[in-house]
Amino acid sequence: MSLTRIKLTGLAAIMMLGASTTGASASYCSDGNTVKFAGISWESGAFITQVMMKILEKGYDCQVDAIPGNSITLEQATANNDIQIFAEEWLGRSDIWNKAVDQGKVKAIGATFVGASEGWFVPDYVIKGDEKRGIEPMAPDLKSVSQLSDPKIVELFTDPEEPSKGRFLNCPSGWTCEGISSAKLEAYQLDAHYVNFRPGTGTALDAAIKSAYLQGDPILFYYWSPTAMMGKFNLIQLDEPAYSDACWEEISKSDGKREQGCAFPSVDVAYGVNSGFAEEAPEIISVLEKATFPLDEVNGSLAYMSDNSVDADVVAEEFLKTKADVWGPWVTDEAKAKIEESLK
Repeated sequence: MSLTRIKLTGLAAIMMLGASTTGASASYCSDGNTVKFAGISWESGAFITQVMMKILEKGYDCQVDAIPGNSITLEQATANNDIQIFAEEWLGRSDIWNKAVDQGKVKAIGATFVGASEGWFVPDYVIKGDEKRGIEPMAPDLKSVSQLSDPKIVELFTDPEEPSKGRFLNCPSGWTCEGISSAKLEAYQLDAHYVNFRPGTGTALDAAIKSAYLQGDPILFYYWSPTAMMGKFNLIQLDEPAYSDACWEEISKSDGKREQGCAFPSVDVAYGVNSGFAEEAPEIISVLEKATFPLDEVNGSLAYMSDNSVDADVVAEEFLKTKADVWGPWVTDEAKAKIEESLK
């Protein structure tokens, strides 16, 4: 090999090493970019967004921001890369998101939390009683929606305005879950036995459940998790026939057949991110891939938010201060130390 070739080879190696070193030190945030999150308004989404914003800001020196808007607007903004992270994307529920996935504009990263559910619930004391409060079991054998037509069960959930029927506490009108549960009442042939009661707002729904629970009264209602209510009260979900695509297709259509009912579909919740951002920020994607919130921690944090009348920012900081065993494994050792130092 000639001396000239040796020199060129050595120079090339040095240049490659320099490029590798530069690439290793550069990051999405150190390049001066701002990580923009969807400003999700519902409790769990707001809490999780604040936690992740603080982790990136304090641990990875990122500039962060949350852009307000409704779900559809925020999902479209993520597809356009006007927003980079939608922290609580319920996969498969949005036509906007599904279209963006098909076009390769967005992708789902990790699992924000696992085990989210929705269905029909009763307080646990209805079935198990509550010895501390002197409440005897009211329907100890109640397990399934198939038992709700039993006259004794109907009477247990008597509607105060129409005593010949029971009351089913549905979602507010206009919510997707209201139409689904109304269809289920028909499919389970319970519409003749129960008043389909729709509260005016989500706040009214929560107030009705809370009032009944604190008084130890029987109540049958639709609900979901994660929520503050799940963190504060012990609730039992009633069994339904297994989910099937064919059943759900009819139940979920306003003009669908009501010949059979079934359980709600399983829920996958992930970090929705812009695809271009995912390529540019692998160090942030690595955090999101690990950042799965235990469902009981989410419910507990939301209950804390409700009980103390504080906003998501305050609860997120409390979570970071007290739950390092949960979030610590999501980040590098250096980032963990920086976050903990910022909280002192």
